[in-house]
Amino acid sequence: MATEMFGQANEAFVDENYEKALELYTKTIELDGEKSEFFTKRAQTYIKLEQYMDAVADATKAVELDPNSSKAHLRKGVASFHLDEFESARESFVKGQELDSSEPLFARWIRKCDANLNLEEKEESGTVAEDGKPLLGAAGDSSPSPQPVNQPQPQAAAPPPVSKRHDWYQTETHVIVTVMIKGLKKEDVQVDYDATTLSAVFKQPSGTDYVLDLELAHPIVKEKCITKVLSTKVEMKMKKSEGIRWQCLEGDGRPYQYAQWTSGNEGASGVTQYPSSSHCKRDWNKIVADVNKEEKEEKSDGDAALNSFFQQIYSDGNEEVRKAMNKSFVESGGTVLSTNWKDIGKKKVDMKPPDGMEFKKWEI
Repeated sequence: MATEMFGQANEAFVDENYEKALELYTKTIELDGEKSEFFTKRAQTYIKLEQYMDAVADATKAVELDPNSSKAHLRKGVASFHLDEFESARESFVKGQELDSSEPLFARWIRKCDANLNLEEKEESGTVAEDGKPLLGAAGDSSPSPQPVNQPQPQAAAPPPVSKRHDWYQTETHVIVTVMIKGLKKEDVQVDYDATTLSAVFKQPSGTDYVLDLELAHPIVKEKCITKVLSTKVEMKMKKSEGIRWQCLEGDGRPYQYAQWTSGNEGASGVTQYPSSSHCKRDWNKIVADVNKEEKEEKSDGDAALNSFFQQIYSDGNEEVRKAMNKSFVESGGTVLSTNWKDIGKKKVDMKPPDGMEFKKWEI
């Protein structure tokens, strides 16, 4: 029962329905609270929902149940990092790296922790301000000390919070992830690609960092990945290592179920499918059949109706009917159309102009 509920939770997580995933992971833990993997996945969900204290608690429990789980240490480190507990985060990342040295995320997070710890040391020594800029008059700074000013300076209004979200779509050869943050410059964006991971840090106008770490569902070719910083978003274009259709962006620990990309993309049911992140499934074969049926049943007027009638006769006729129609139409200059091959096949068809008209040959 718990395993089945865990599978449903994973599906909700892959669909980026994190609230539903959290509810299902919680029910899973209520059924079986002795598996480290369950707490690790719920911790990852808490991180997605930016509930970092709950994430630390779940990751800590996961480590207690399985001290050799590198993913549990990773989740604990990420959650601690977002709580500005850089020393604790670094300890978790170092432990996780010892358990799984092939995972490149640990090295990246350790570098991030070291950078923040160095900044804190400089702030404590009084050589930099809280925003990371050197203080005037500090040791090693030759700038003159500022003179006291009696007139109070107006405080700058805090920048409005920046809405952020990421989305993705795919083509036959690439997967494109977009982060919707406006007004970023190239120097504000740091993106690291690896075979199965995407790690990015965005320095927002508010002064805080938005961190995006994805464990990709399938491998990519990191040397052929491109980052584009646009006025309204950041676009990360990842080259697929294989021409397969991704069912989801992030992996959930289950074995890959490869779906080869083909021109028709017919599923197991024989229904033609096309790549999309939409949850709405369409039977394209049925849609095409319905369109063809509507075209066939569509009523025409005048010459269009007459032409349609003749086309239908030609289409439904046998070989002799088609031969008779072709021969009579060509030999008569378009004035005769017959379906009787026994009659038409024995003679040349004469031209029969409409009443009141006569046929003339024009010599050039």
